[in-house]
Amino acid sequence: MLYQGKIFSNRKFIINHLLSYGFIQKDEQYTYSVNLMENSFNLNICIKELKEVTIKIIDIETNDEYTPIYIQNISGGFVGKIRKEYELILNDIAEKCTIKEIFKSDYAKKIVKYIAEKYKNEPEYLWDKTPNNAVFREKSTGKWYAALLEVEKSKIGINEVGRIEIIDLKATSDKIFSLVDNINYLPGYHMNKKHWFTIKLDGSVPIEIIYSLIDDSFNIIKKK
Repeated sequence: MLYQGKIFSNRKFIINHLLSYGFIQKDEQYTYSVNLMENSFNLNICIKELKEVTIKIIDIETNDEYTPIYIQNISGGFVGKIRKEYELILNDIAEKCTIKEIFKSDYAKKIVKYIAEKYKNEPEYLWDKTPNNAVFREKSTGKWYAALLEVEKSKIGINEVGRIEIIDLKATSDKIFSLVDNINYLPGYHMNKKHWFTIKLDGSVPIEIIYSLIDDSFNIIKKK
């Protein structure tokens, strides 16, 4: 059955984590099997192309698929116990084998990948009221060097309705003074404007330049 719950919503599977967890890879499929209910049932999980998740519950005694588990309006009693147990496993897989993938723009996704590959940092989501906003910290100091945010366009001076993804980066005061033009480079959104500036992730600044500015921001924090 195709898993249609919310456990893996807005999350990205990490191949190495899946393999460490015990998933077996064959072509573009990753499979995992575990027993439930004191070895009365078997849960088979299949992840196809790191996107589609299917589950199959097998009654070990009869070797038949236990179909009542797939009927959503059956939630109590024995079926409910099985569902609770397999959802605990799915939650554990989500926690240990995935990262949040909130951002929608190509630029934001490229930035997350760039930082993960170069600095081994993953985005941290710190605020319950703004769950789509994340920061990146330099590991040895614990200080932020980048923030990926989703904001209302009007908040950064764009006379349009809607939301936009932005990145806040750190720089020297002189560098910020020379960069900020209120077109491509903006004063730091929700940050100290003497030390931070903002870039819209809409293609107005080439991604290679943003990578370079991320490096500059990281190096400022690293030196402290």
